[in-house]
Amino acid sequence: MKKLTKKQKDEQQVADKLLIKEVIDDFKNRQEKRRNFEAQWQLNMNFLDGNQYCFIKNIDEIQTYNKRFFWQQQETYNHISPIIERRLSKLQKVRPKINVLPASNDDSDIKTAKLSKKIIESIYSKSEMNAIISEATKWSEICGTSFYKVVWNNFKGNVVANLESGASLKSGDVEILAVSPFEIYPESIEVQEIKNSRSIIHARAYHIEEIKNQWGVDVEGEEINMLTLDNLHTQENNALIKRNFAVVIERYEAPSIKYPNGRVVIVTQGKLLHIGELPFINDTDNCRTFPIIKQVSIPRVGCFWGLSIIERLIPLQRAYNAIKNRKHEFLNRLSMGVLTVEDGSLDVENLEEDGLCPGKVLVYRQGATAPKYMANDSMPFDFTKEEESLIKEFASMSGVSDFSNNQYTSKNLSGTALELLIEQDENKILITSDSIKSATKEIAKHILRLYKQFVKIPKLTKIVGRNGELEIFYFTSNDISSDDIIFETENELGESNSQRKNLILELLKSGLLKDESGKMSNKIRAKILELLGFGFWEGTRDLDELQASKASKENFMFIENKYPKISEIDNHEIHISEHIAFLLGGEVEKKANISSNLFNNILKHISEHKIKLELNNEKTN
Repeated sequence: MKKLTKKQKDEQQVADKLLIKEVIDDFKNRQEKRRNFEAQWQLNMNFLDGNQYCFIKNIDEIQTYNKRFFWQQQETYNHISPIIERRLSKLQKVRPKINVLPASNDDSDIKTAKLSKKIIESIYSKSEMNAIISEATKWSEICGTSFYKVVWNNFKGNVVANLESGASLKSGDVEILAVSPFEIYPESIEVQEIKNSRSIIHARAYHIEEIKNQWGVDVEGEEINMLTLDNLHTQENNALIKRNFAVVIERYEAPSIKYPNGRVVIVTQGKLLHIGELPFINDTDNCRTFPIIKQVSIPRVGCFWGLSIIERLIPLQRAYNAIKNRKHEFLNRLSMGVLTVEDGSLDVENLEEDGLCPGKVLVYRQGATAPKYMANDSMPFDFTKEEESLIKEFASMSGVSDFSNNQYTSKNLSGTALELLIEQDENKILITSDSIKSATKEIAKHILRLYKQFVKIPKLTKIVGRNGELEIFYFTSNDISSDDIIFETENELGESNSQRKNLILELLKSGLLKDESGKMSNKIRAKILELLGFGFWEGTRDLDELQASKASKENFMFIENKYPKISEIDNHEIHISEHIAFLLGGEVEKKANISSNLFNNILKHISEHKIKLELNNEKTN
């Protein structure tokens, strides 16, 4: 690297300071533009938690209000929380099975497509993808929008070397993070899709020690609100305040004429932590884009932020709380009564304190009118009618209903009619379901593209095979030739466990699962038992399949420069076929750099199998 002169260093420092100021000012500007959305998200969170006597004041401030009179009822009858829980339970089923289309009909491309699918399944398993999707879906249901960040983490993966300092050098691996909407700041709220944005900011509060470890820079700790990333003096909720934290601002800029590979700038507290091109080739045609994927609950046309169903339910919840509380106040008046007392006829303070309790001796002035209860009308029917109407509106506007308490269950409806009603109920949240599936597909594409970029040496990966066994395989970037992702399932919402089981039983009755001889293989039988919820049944697994699996494991032992021994229980014919298929499949040529004797070792092993097979045939004859 060319050594800079003092003048060039001074110019560079001035340029860095201007860039830092630009990024910080840009962040603050985006923060101000988003205040009203933040306030709505916090209001949604309050209503979900049951704190429902609050409102948005001055666009960006949440304020609570108290009851006007001491006798007023101000209870909360939370219908929003169970509605969100039911929606989340339904959306929990949206876990589409990913498949990868081969780049062509060649056997090598078909094999690499199958390998790509295994790679995705492996990272989904290691990253606990179900939990990540669940967390992101919670954010999108509450705030309307959530995000995933798919990056390459150099501190993950297998250990490839041990350094003199005692630290370990790792191979790196994909990392998937669920990101709350409070951390994402788009350049323009009017641009609906991330791919159409010129830049996007990911701001997050880090502990100062974490900043030191990750970027090697010392910063002063501040008191930060972990939700809104504001300082302490602007906040009232101390529960969200953390000390010794600092806000790190990452601004990602899309590729342009000035920056063909885009640019990422990371700053904090007036210090430049990192500047460089977009680090990941994660877009189509080997291009670079933002490592951030968006998921929404309900999309808004022409708006970056999605809509939460809670925003529609808040007016209903306020009306429901009001009608229930007024109803209880009316019932209190009916049960307790309202006394009328002539002025000066008795000791009012004593009457206020004790009321007209049973057995009480009430002394009032001679000649005065005795205290008496005011006449009260019965409960107006309008209260009950309005309450029932609001309950129906909750089900209508939320897109979910509880059929156990639904009005249709009291009618004599056929099973087909009930199925249609359930299907209509499921279709109400298809838009949310499609957003989750779209995000899942994009995550899978990013995973394959990151592995294509970074895995230059053979990487060992493990997944659970179809028989519940551990399947181990190696791959490099050359083994990934396609990132064309499709779904194996169409609509998981409309497919319940009972429906799936009934379909399997119907297929069994029709005989479609039997072979030409009218028999069912052990492999199909085991798969049926698995789909019916009985898991893997060891006794029903096909013996030939187990032999093929053992031979496949031996193939990878050769790659690890190990030489497996011939066993007496081996089916030599199956082992010979699997080893020859491994040699002809082209995998040996790709992995020849692992072991120069790989090809010869496999040939030698095949010869040993053939010798054993001939000996067994001679004994039989």
